[in-house]
Amino acid sequence: MKRRNFLKKSLSTGGTALTASAIGVPVIAKTIPGKKFKLFEKHQFNLNYAPHFGMFKNMAGDDLIDQIKFMADVGFTAMEDNGMKNRTKDTQDKIASEMARLNMKMGVFVAHTIYWREPNLTSANKDMRSEFLKEIAESVEVAKRVNATWMTVVPGHVDLRLKIEYQTTNVVDSLKMASEILEPNNLIMVLEPLNFYNHPGLFLERIPQAYEVCRAVGSPSCKILDDLYHQQITEGNLIPNIDHAWDEIAYFQIGDNPGRKEPTTGEINYLNVFKHIDSKGFKGIMGMEHGNSKPGAEGEQALIDAYKTVDGFK
Repeated sequence: MKRRNFLKKSLSTGGTALTASAIGVPVIAKTIPGKKFKLFEKHQFNLNYAPHFGMFKNMAGDDLIDQIKFMADVGFTAMEDNGMKNRTKDTQDKIASEMARLNMKMGVFVAHTIYWREPNLTSANKDMRSEFLKEIAESVEVAKRVNATWMTVVPGHVDLRLKIEYQTTNVVDSLKMASEILEPNNLIMVLEPLNFYNHPGLFLERIPQAYEVCRAVGSPSCKILDDLYHQQITEGNLIPNIDHAWDEIAYFQIGDNPGRKEPTTGEINYLNVFKHIDSKGFKGIMGMEHGNSKPGAEGEQALIDAYKTVDGFK
């Protein structure tokens, strides 16, 4: 069902999860070019939370542009898309145009092939390094096309034949070369430490480790993506690690533990974490890289309500 029809039906019949009583906020008349329907009141979030495609497909429909419009209608000011690089240029152009019209910020996309089972950057294999640098250069063009600043980099699997110090040096050398490609374009690769439980055997696991690597690279184009779901599993200590690594953190991602669903579904006190991040003056993007805890439109409404709850620190 198209987004406009879903909203029109839900707010006129009271038969779905988007009725005024279910939403719990005033229903207001709102006109959008080419559309006429009633819409629930847009929320003013404190931080730039970024949903991804598919997160609101029951409410917004399958069309990507309709999904972006729905995100903006709810009050989200950013959007991220891990798979952006694999979309056609025409689709990328349409996404970028609509986000610019809505004054939404573009979040991360995955910049290169991630090696989940075998070493690449850790081994200093020349072919693997060349492939990585080629893909970084390709990602520069994608970033320009979609008005992105950040792209995700995962250094890949450990090399069991090398001591960790050699592996770290090999990774740093590759990232220095990548930074030389990114710096003239004012773009940033963000290194994402991933937890050992979901992704066993990867080189980069912890925030202090990512901090060490970024400091060794020494480039404004090499920073940290602090995925709070992964870090809760790997080491916890979320707020102190944010403070210790603050100068190297450029991007956050979100997911509660266990389950990697929206905030309020697990053990992380996201109200306090978001309040702390906001207090430090963070103006970047908070990627919503998680699933919905409940299916259908009901689950999508629960997700929206959860973010209103954990963002309620002002």
